[in-house]
Amino acid sequence: MKPWRPIVAFTWLITFVCLATACSRRSAALLTISGSAVGREGDVLRRQLERFRQANPDIAVALRPTPDAADLRHQLYVQWLNARVSDPDVLQLDVVWTPEFAAAGWISPLDAFRPPVEDFFASAVHAHRWNGSLYALPWFIDVGMLYWRTDLAQHPPRTLAELRRTALDAKAMGAAQFGMVLQAARYEGLITVFVEHLGAFGGGILDERGQVTVDSDAAVQALTWMRDAIYVDDLVPAAALAWQEEQTRFAFQNGQAVFMRNWPYAFSLLSDPSQSSVAGRFAVSTFPGRSADTATAALGGSALAINAHSEQPEQAYRLVEFLLRPQQMLERAEIAGQLPPRVAMYDSQELARAIPVDPRAAKQIIERAVPRPVTPVYSELSAILQVSVHRALTRQQEPRAALESAATEMRALLTRVKLTRP
Repeated sequence: MKPWRPIVAFTWLITFVCLATACSRRSAALLTISGSAVGREGDVLRRQLERFRQANPDIAVALRPTPDAADLRHQLYVQWLNARVSDPDVLQLDVVWTPEFAAAGWISPLDAFRPPVEDFFASAVHAHRWNGSLYALPWFIDVGMLYWRTDLAQHPPRTLAELRRTALDAKAMGAAQFGMVLQAARYEGLITVFVEHLGAFGGGILDERGQVTVDSDAAVQALTWMRDAIYVDDLVPAAALAWQEEQTRFAFQNGQAVFMRNWPYAFSLLSDPSQSSVAGRFAVSTFPGRSADTATAALGGSALAINAHSEQPEQAYRLVEFLLRPQQMLERAEIAGQLPPRVAMYDSQELARAIPVDPRAAKQIIERAVPRPVTPVYSELSAILQVSVHRALTRQQEPRAALESAATEMRALLTRVKLTRP
């Protein structure tokens, strides 16, 4: 495990990084927000906080820096919120953290503020509900995409069978070394890839009642297809068993693969002819299903939530509402390349000019997106599943045995924490 104590200690020593003019207003209420404060994300957030301060002169705003690595930020949040501190007032949460923080009583429900949830993609809103209440609002969306070579295929594959056939034909002609590249190392990225394969076969990890279904026949078929893509079809290289996002991008960028499963961040990098040999020769679509109507994309992204112990929740929601306005999201898309969660924005010319991906294609993919299991113990369930899925992909276990083993552990965990009956 990476050392995080020095980062936590350093962060505790940092006094609030205030916007210069906000700090000068001693009489104003101080509102704090934590989240990514580096690179382009930090730049756009600071710019928008200054704009909020100008529109709300009665509120001073401070940015509480946190580690940029998701696992380190999560650890720091747990320390802060478990100690019942009143700041940061507003928190940037990963999409899978909301149920955990809500169940622990660390963040406040937002229903009393009547947010316009109908304006957002339904799957993004669903990921931030717990026990019938809404605890966070989506800030930006990340979603799994299938990148495909437009010089090697006339259209994106509509089914897995078509993907396999197109990829293997291109390989046979010597047009590419690999049929498809994806993230298959033992880490969280593997679960997002597995979610898309599960959806392709009509399976899932948990059902709507929170019951474990990852050992269903559909799930076994999905994992078997993933394994056979490596060892039977020679569609996915065995090297991908140790690959994360960047190794996958490099292979596709160098022209070695017909298809790639990755996230939106890769699009602008692949479009740069100074570093990409496939610039101008690729497009994106949803990862295909076994049939044309089961295409599935894994949902990612971040949301904004309010600290349950904040002394100024109304002001905190004013900041959340401000950051989620279309003009702020458009600026974030332009500067940081992050996709907005508001549905109507995908029909605007402004968004088309702001992001490298065609908004119509992005919208179609997001509409097929599904969140990972919405549960307070998602991290523990994922850790169990990562081991079992990777064992099947490395042929240490058969897919059914691996998933049955995972399901047994997952059911025991849910029973232990009283989220399901034995």
